[in-house]
Amino acid sequence: MKKKHLGSSFDNFLQTERLLETATATATKRVIAYQIAKEMKRRRLTKLAMATRMKTSRAALDRLLDPDNPSVTIGTLEKAATALNRRLKVELR
Repeated sequence: MKKKHLGSSFDNFLQTERLLETATATATKRVIAYQIAKEMKRRRLTKLAMATRMKTSRAALDRLLDPDNPSVTIGTLEKAATALNRRLKVELR
């Protein structure tokens, strides 16, 4: 039987190099930022309007939407979800 792939998976490589946790967190943050920005665009919400709905500053919203800024709290995500009439779902797998 021929092996389709040689070596280990990319996840195994990242884990060996102790980068898996950081890479996963970065990817998750990018997806969340994309989803929020997409929903804002769909609803034609400006950043100022979204920040007002979230009862936060535009700078805080910019940090949330910045895919390279890893500092985001569950509270901020909950405010964003509520402002967009969505629910936030966080789970451990």
